[in-house]
Amino acid sequence: MPAQTDPTPGVANPLVPTRADAPPQPLLERWFQLRAHGTDVRTELTAGLTTFLTMAYIVFVNPSILGDAGMPKDAVFVATCLIAALGTLIMGLYANYPIALAPGMGLNAYFAYVVVLGMGYSWQVALGAVFISGCLFLLVTVLKLRELIIRGIPSALRVAITAGIGMFLAIIALKSAGIVAASKATYVTLGNLHQPSVVLAVLGFFTIVVLDHLKVRGALLIGILLTTGLSFVWADNTFVGVFSAPPSIAPTWLELDVRGALAVGVFNVILVFFLVELFDATGTLMGVAKRAGLLAEGQMHRMNRALLADSGAIFAGSLLGTSSTTAYIESASGVQAGGRTGLTAVTVAVLFLACLMISPLAASVPAYATAPALFFVACLMLRELTELDWDDTTEVIPAAVTALSMPLTYSIANGIAFGFICYAVLKLCTGQARAVHPMVWIIGAIFLFKFIVMGGH
Repeated sequence: MPAQTDPTPGVANPLVPTRADAPPQPLLERWFQLRAHGTDVRTELTAGLTTFLTMAYIVFVNPSILGDAGMPKDAVFVATCLIAALGTLIMGLYANYPIALAPGMGLNAYFAYVVVLGMGYSWQVALGAVFISGCLFLLVTVLKLRELIIRGIPSALRVAITAGIGMFLAIIALKSAGIVAASKATYVTLGNLHQPSVVLAVLGFFTIVVLDHLKVRGALLIGILLTTGLSFVWADNTFVGVFSAPPSIAPTWLELDVRGALAVGVFNVILVFFLVELFDATGTLMGVAKRAGLLAEGQMHRMNRALLADSGAIFAGSLLGTSSTTAYIESASGVQAGGRTGLTAVTVAVLFLACLMISPLAASVPAYATAPALFFVACLMLRELTELDWDDTTEVIPAAVTALSMPLTYSIANGIAFGFICYAVLKLCTGQARAVHPMVWIIGAIFLFKFIVMGGH
């Protein structure tokens, strides 16, 4: 087990004795301190490739989701690759962590299907809301309030938000695959299972599950590419090539509408972006870092750097033209492969930059090809519900209300709002008000005020 070190990249380790006549260390060793972390260049490069393969699906899924909101898919593809590369590069070089960043699943769905298609705001205003939430996120990180806020939110609601987003992603995926359809009588019903797109989506889903069970790297990516390949044969999809020069990012670059996002009606949108970013990113960073053995006493300043890296990536992504960027739990696959330093993240960043050359392939991927990956991710997110205390109804009922309200009202915001209000009311009515953190009362009051003044809008 490696000794405790000062892991700041580019700074000599004071706990490792050096001699004046010792030969100079290679650049990668000096910057990432590979030996001090019990790793080497080959292991880090392999870990980076592993992480990339498990999360590369985002370059196909994100343009598909944001494209439904009217955003130019080609520009979103470029923005996705660039922010994933930039955010991950900063994480690797500045924080020296083997953690990759990219536009977050769930947040992109909220952006497209709730804020734009549901509430009727333009995607430019939605980008403005992402930018503001990113600025707030960075502010609470710099002021070291992030951990305080996290500790103030009940664990039951944190768990429920993740599970609820999973349910929300599930209904979006099933709709994109054509497995569920609208119904005047029952709201939703079974779709036409004879359509080639439905059959291909089901085949893609089973492929992903089987490959994941067999520990095949890049199971989600393989499932997407297989479904897309078969769509050229059986679903009248058109193949336009694989490689080309990157499209222009001009249609989304600096197109955010911050002034529009500051309107009163968008406040709850900003709050939801902020809260989900807070739970998702912080939980992922802590979880992956713990799995890598990087949370030992004396190393927390690396975590602070990691928090700054992912905070900055949020508003940088809004400038490029994509929804909120966050740390990816898929980074754990690279850690499992031996990744322990920022060299793993740098490898991922380089591979995302290389993806810029495959825009024709990305444009050829239909929604029903990304739906299986989306549904698979949704299924995995439901495992969070096992962490609930099912014997305490004042904990589990608000969590259930949160999770169920998201898909049934087609809104992550409503789910979070109902959950906080329900939690506060139940604790108050059962004599447990003093045990509730002030943060719950503040957030619950904000949402309650919003419902009273604005109704469901």
